[in-house]
Amino acid sequence: MANLISFDEQNKVFHLHNDKISYIFSVVEGGLLNHLYYGKRINEYHGEMNYPRIDRGFSGNLPGSLDRTFSPDTLMQEYSTSGICDYRTPAVIVRQENGSRASRFEYQGYRIEAGKPKLKGLPATYVESDDEAETLYVTLKDQVSDVEVTLLYTIYRDRAVIARSAQVKNNGDAAVYLDKVASMQIDLPNQPLDVVSFPGAHANERDMERAHLNRGVRKYESRRGTTSHQMNNFVALCSPNTDEMNGEVYGFDLVYSGNFAIEVERDQIQQTRVTCGINDYNFAWKLASNEEFQTPESLIVYSNEGFNGMSQTFHHLIQERVVRGKYRDQERPIVVNNWEATFMDFTEEKLTPIVDEAQRLGIEMFVLDDGWFGHRDDDNSSLGDWYVDQKKFPKGLKHFADYVHNKGLKFGLWFEPEMISIDSDLYREHPDYMMAVPGRKPSPSRNQYLLDLTRKDVRDNIIGQVEKILRENDVDYVKWDMNRHLSDVYSLKLPADQEGEVYHRYILGAYEMVDQITSDFPEILFEGCSGGGGRFDTGWAYYMPQSWASDNTDAVARQRIQYATSYVYPTSTMTAHVSVSPNQQTGRQTSFETRGNCAMSGVFGYELDLTQMSDDEKAMVTKQVAEYKEIRHLVQFGDFYRLKSPYTSNECAWMFVSPDKKDVLVKQFQTMADAQALSTITKLVGLDPQKHYQNVETKEIFGGDELMNVGFFNPFYHHDYASSSYRFKAID
Repeated sequence: MANLISFDEQNKVFHLHNDKISYIFSVVEGGLLNHLYYGKRINEYHGEMNYPRIDRGFSGNLPGSLDRTFSPDTLMQEYSTSGICDYRTPAVIVRQENGSRASRFEYQGYRIEAGKPKLKGLPATYVESDDEAETLYVTLKDQVSDVEVTLLYTIYRDRAVIARSAQVKNNGDAAVYLDKVASMQIDLPNQPLDVVSFPGAHANERDMERAHLNRGVRKYESRRGTTSHQMNNFVALCSPNTDEMNGEVYGFDLVYSGNFAIEVERDQIQQTRVTCGINDYNFAWKLASNEEFQTPESLIVYSNEGFNGMSQTFHHLIQERVVRGKYRDQERPIVVNNWEATFMDFTEEKLTPIVDEAQRLGIEMFVLDDGWFGHRDDDNSSLGDWYVDQKKFPKGLKHFADYVHNKGLKFGLWFEPEMISIDSDLYREHPDYMMAVPGRKPSPSRNQYLLDLTRKDVRDNIIGQVEKILRENDVDYVKWDMNRHLSDVYSLKLPADQEGEVYHRYILGAYEMVDQITSDFPEILFEGCSGGGGRFDTGWAYYMPQSWASDNTDAVARQRIQYATSYVYPTSTMTAHVSVSPNQQTGRQTSFETRGNCAMSGVFGYELDLTQMSDDEKAMVTKQVAEYKEIRHLVQFGDFYRLKSPYTSNECAWMFVSPDKKDVLVKQFQTMADAQALSTITKLVGLDPQKHYQNVETKEIFGGDELMNVGFFNPFYHHDYASSSYRFKAID
């Protein structure tokens, strides 16, 4: 089997390549790594991107060198440092014993290994066999501090992605501090570029923005302790003419769930530098002698087939080599969640009719949300007390779980394990478990506080409580929520010179907790949540195969949220539910059909009181449940394509295609009706042009080439917030 990584010893050029991509860099003067090319596969490299020699004013040179034409300040690099005449954004800043923040990391050597290593304590992409990928390790060293940086590059045999991370080891006698340590850096040559990012807010997550990249620094970050509603940890750089199906695009994703920063700098000669990693905001990691630090993994995807091409690579990678366990390849059940039906005002007696109705309508799982534990009747108490509220369940939670199971449904349960309430037995017994700065009163958010997950005793306490509930009540599904961001960041168990580690140690603690619990209960389906989509990232997908995409369940708002989320994340990671109309978040009234078409484009369920629906609505639920069971595998595991953007038009459309191109599902939406409506056409993609496809409903037959090139007219709607669904199947 052909090697994926080669090294030209004479010219000191590394070439990572497969049938889709090439990634090339070299070792140059001063032991620096010169980035040369990342893009469509080339067979060989012959030196055409060697560094242009020109004297740039105020761009310094190598120590002791009289050559003014070579400067670290203009060289396209792989991993830059501070204090060596590169005035651009550095990848790493090492603070040494004497207070210096200058370092010069020079090339020492390399090795190539089959497969891909696990990253200790961190989520990352993986391989199932060593012949699937190769990993390059390039070691750099600062001679003065005796600190080493090893850069890891993994290339898969059949995926257009480079996975990168960095390991830092202190071989010196004195401790050093990592004030910044990025997972990756890439420098791109002068070319016009747009940048696509995904900012937002609670109930408005991943609200996509696109802007032309001008000179200066753009920083896309979270300082909230999690990846956050306010900014997703992904950006894309693309040619100005790139659209969904055409053009070059680079996608940068960080496999991490805490504070992050993606910095994009267009320099004085309009080269572009991208760094990606842990945010250096309030970060300083003490690295004692002989200690190592591992950064999270960053994924760099290249596509010359537009955004859909990039998304296809991410979707398959996340679905097949990030998500793990039983549910990676297994269809997910249709759920009904009681939250918007009852909130915390419920008893077992009040819930059983909802379970009964769910059974009659064909729903497969009942999920009991917040309010079942401690004495929690509102959000002012009981977080940290993971034992059953006897007033709501006088016969115990197991009695209710058995009732659900006897009705033929699976049973799910909500937790928020990272939080504590002042009004809780846990706080009364262990007030030091709460994260707080000595001498300062901590700030509440949603009247709740944070547990100090940097501490093993705190983690062990919560793990013990949660696992006891799971073990004793036959739970099939867990919704793991987090309804606030970090503040009062301090750990009583860390010395003063390590308090800069708390943000990262918190997320390492969260990872350790979820890794243990999900490993101890591999039969349970775990779903992530953070007030909706506040921790929707690739790192969390490593532990939990799906996440609640947003607390905003309005079908019109969800079109934008789900459309933008799909740039990186596969539909199998996105849960989407039908809720009431008027919607509880927006007040908007939408048809049951449109709510269903939007929600059935993800992992499907209901977020309403089934007992309060009309007979017509119940008939619609029965129809939708039956339809989703028929299309479920296609939606959750087919190839997803965006067709029309709700960001740029009055329409939204997307489609799912089976891997063999024989089964096709199209969901089409129109926001506003018009008295003098324009005729619009939908053209499909991803079909076999040689096949004939039959419309399942109308029985009409079309060529795959017709559906892709000619398309079809959309219906005229006489009401707002309308939608249609089309199913095509290939015929012999």
